[in-house]
Amino acid sequence: MKTKEEAIAFGLSFPDSYIDRPFRTADWELIRFRENKKAFLLIYERNGFVNLNVKVHPEWRDFLRSVYPAVQPAYHQNKEHWNTILLDGSIPEEELRRMISESYALISDSPTKRIYEAVKKIPKGRVATYAEVAEMAGNKKMSRAVGNALHKNPDPEHIPCFRVVNSKGELAPAFAFGGEDEQRKRLEEDGVEVKDGKVDLKKFGIGKDKVQIKIETKTEKYME
Repeated sequence: MKTKEEAIAFGLSFPDSYIDRPFRTADWELIRFRENKKAFLLIYERNGFVNLNVKVHPEWRDFLRSVYPAVQPAYHQNKEHWNTILLDGSIPEEELRRMISESYALISDSPTKRIYEAVKKIPKGRVATYAEVAEMAGNKKMSRAVGNALHKNPDPEHIPCFRVVNSKGELAPAFAFGGEDEQRKRLEEDGVEVKDGKVDLKKFGIGKDKVQIKIETKTEKYME
């Protein structure tokens, strides 16, 4: 990766990314994540080099600066959370891609995204409560946020929100995709017994099998 064009192309290879040129000068181009409109890659020319600003986990910020002289405290951004990379040919391509990928992962992470990922982990024939989904998504206190997120589920075909019930095992009267009867139908097709609008959590609950969901970042690869 040596040119602005190559950096832009790699930035736009990430899901839901787009390019933005908000400044009067044409020297700066930003690659943003569409959901929150935050930039994860800033591309510009300075002192004869193409520069990339990327977000970095504080745990790895100083390590990267010490290993690669071309990785410096961010120009024009918070130096605690951002690094500037000079494309001078000294950093291996794989490492460049890792740093940009980590920046994308840090910017694109959101509670709603983690909630959807947690719901995808509920196996067929099992259910989870709102509180369990919140815990799986990393925050036990956001049960209400789970309900709000599932009500706006953008992809019910692949995010099985019908497998989520309340703390008593009760179905949702206002199930967003067809009401309580539709939720019951989908659960029964899944092999889950529903009696009087409730599921036996001891028998069908995810319980001890719940998995802590983490949004994978390239930070973990530095630890390998």
